[in-house]
Amino acid sequence: MQEFYDITVAGVKRSLPVVPINENMSIAGFVIFGDTDVVEPCARALAEKLPPETEVLVTAEAKSIPLIYEMAKVMKMPRYVIARKSVKGYMRNPIITTVNSITNMGKEQILVVDEHDAEFIKGKKVAIVDDVISTGSSIEAIEKLVKESGGEVIARAAVLAEGDAADRTDIIYLEKIPLFFHDKK
Repeated sequence: MQEFYDITVAGVKRSLPVVPINENMSIAGFVIFGDTDVVEPCARALAEKLPPETEVLVTAEAKSIPLIYEMAKVMKMPRYVIARKSVKGYMRNPIITTVNSITNMGKEQILVVDEHDAEFIKGKKVAIVDDVISTGSSIEAIEKLVKESGGEVIARAAVLAEGDAADRTDIIYLEKIPLFFHDKK
């Protein structure tokens, strides 16, 4: 099995560890947390690709938070929205959906926005942002939250498109990475 996958994204080179997520498949582990040398240039490059009429950025908790923060700064947006992975005590009238993404390893989880965030999204043109799009299930779950909040999704964007996601015409991404399938013996 391949140990690392080399990639250059937004001018920055990285060797991503290839890690198994189940008995049949491995992924190149792209972890944006703590890597300011990757976050800043990726945020600039992705922000440039978004439609100029974008009014709100939305992402899921947690890995994309530094990315969306930097994108909001680049786009001069004073606020962005994070779909949380649990209902918090301060939330009023939360809107909840479920997701089963490739990195959840078969476990369903929830995504939540509260009425404060829903009101901010209402009537606005929204770009959904993620670090990696693979199956698209996280993006779809966030899109459901945006629609239930009264927003209009005008873009779906990620730093990396993984596997078949790179063939999609409805997403914006900077680079593509493969999925690694294990030979059955």
